[in-house]
Amino acid sequence: MGLKSYPRLYFELIYVGFAVVMGMGLSTSFLPILASDIDPSGVFVGLVVSAFFVSRVFIELPAGIISDRIGRRKLLTIGVGFYALGAFFCAQARVIHILILGRAIWGLGTAFFFMTTTTLMIDLFDSKARGAALGIFQGIEFIGSFIGAPLGAFLATVVSYTDVFYFTVALALSSFIVALTSRSLRTIRSEQTRRSSLPMASALSNIRKWSIMLICLITFFRMFIMNGIFSTVFQLYLNQHLLFSLAYIGIIMSVRTAGLIIATLSSGFLADRFGRKPIAMVGLLISAAGLATYATISGLEMFFVIGFFEGFGQGLIFTTLVVLLAESTHPSVMGAAVGLNRTFMDIGGVVGPIVFMAVYATFTPQVSFILALAITMLNVALLALIGIKSKHM
Repeated sequence: MGLKSYPRLYFELIYVGFAVVMGMGLSTSFLPILASDIDPSGVFVGLVVSAFFVSRVFIELPAGIISDRIGRRKLLTIGVGFYALGAFFCAQARVIHILILGRAIWGLGTAFFFMTTTTLMIDLFDSKARGAALGIFQGIEFIGSFIGAPLGAFLATVVSYTDVFYFTVALALSSFIVALTSRSLRTIRSEQTRRSSLPMASALSNIRKWSIMLICLITFFRMFIMNGIFSTVFQLYLNQHLLFSLAYIGIIMSVRTAGLIIATLSSGFLADRFGRKPIAMVGLLISAAGLATYATISGLEMFFVIGFFEGFGQGLIFTTLVVLLAESTHPSVMGAAVGLNRTFMDIGGVVGPIVFMAVYATFTPQVSFILALAITMLNVALLALIGIKSKHM
């Protein structure tokens, strides 16, 4: 199935995803630094990052079940609207509490957005084409992040940190218009809701499967590390201990994202050919090697190299876990399964920054990377336990 045969909605979602993730990427390089400037005590720095996920913990699963019954379009447009509102609040932040509130509202919007777009990708494609289509979609999203990180760092040198959030608002509004006016979204709603008539209790019962729960645990630990290390500790370590400038931090984050993009774009094709579990396992092992190396290097050039390969490992995991989840779930409860998986992800996103900031403040920064390495190896063991009956495995 080539790109020319993909439905129009796929390309509309690609634009929306690109713009939304690029807007998120604009603050990647400076968010924990901004939080530290507003709150020099550092007490609320981890909470600024975690707040993005707090509101999502309670909404992902209900939203997934509701979307199975009423369709995806409303939740997608509402999500992008909350996203824009949260970014606007962040632009007004002069005290740490407003920044935390803005991040929480922003996170609520992304809960609806990412849950809906992931489920739509699964709705649009069968098993044979799903890996490639999802990999391309998520890879293009990460291209937005790749552009956003250095662009946000540059903009922060021209305007204030908080003013950068206005650019995020503009990108969100353009996505909102595309989603609101999409005829394809209206069409898929009627087709999808006819397949999803299970009562909520039955939907919850059908997602309590061993393989689904293992995937959810892996997702939890993965986000625990991603948000705790790469959205919080990593930037502070580079800035406060290695004394790298904001511009260099932005470049390191972008190089890491470049590795993630390349892997994500190709992971779907690789997983379709070699199997979901083997590709995800390789990704976890590459990530583990990268985390071990971060704890020992200090040179700028080495961070470029290791960042690229560690990001590549993360990219191999990202798409394959979603495809594994789809192949473990009945279509009638797909939204519920995606919502459950994203709930575990959000809990990891909440807890990760708080735990890793405590470790970072109490011990040497290297201990944070060692802890992340140990958890990644636990994920390797959990992945090995998954046994899904599929011709791809």
